[in-house]
Amino acid sequence: MPRSTYYHTGVGETDENLKLMRLIDEQYLHTPFYGSRGMTQWLIRHGHDVNRKRVRRLMRVMGLEAIYPRRRTSTPCPEHRIYPYLLRNVAIERPNQVWSADITYVPLRRGFMYLVAVLDWHSRYVLSWELSNTLDSTFCVAAFSSRAKTQRRSQARNLRVLNSRLTPAKLIGGRTRSGSRAPVNAG
Repeated sequence: MPRSTYYHTGVGETDENLKLMRLIDEQYLHTPFYGSRGMTQWLIRHGHDVNRKRVRRLMRVMGLEAIYPRRRTSTPCPEHRIYPYLLRNVAIERPNQVWSADITYVPLRRGFMYLVAVLDWHSRYVLSWELSNTLDSTFCVAAFSSRAKTQRRSQARNLRVLNSRLTPAKLIGGRTRSGSRAPVNAG
């Protein structure tokens, strides 16, 4: 590898490109069906001197693409395992019975951050949250573990699998406590 490649650091986006990215992101929330052509026309109508190649590159950097009906979007892969929905017949009657998590991103002046929130389904409170600049699993696990540490031991037992016939090992086809392989078709 040449030294020039090894020591090269990226320049990043210019302030003008960051301003355009902010405008594209805001408009994408209103019109997610705009592709690079529609977004370019919208920016030109609002007085910005851009071409389609630039808008396409910025949208690709941001991970945005137009939402439109595509062909055969509802055909699942035949090898994909369908996991049971464990909350189908469960009445959620008390706090800390069911938790869920949601991940979203928060736009900032220079980029964005990822936010994960752990929610209680009964009270609809945000139990804990974490921020990260990368979308990896460590900050999600940290949000859950910080909340789980504050729970009493009796309430933490409610996190077990709701259906007593299905253990986590049976759901994922893993090993049971005795070390033997659990059957994949539980039930």
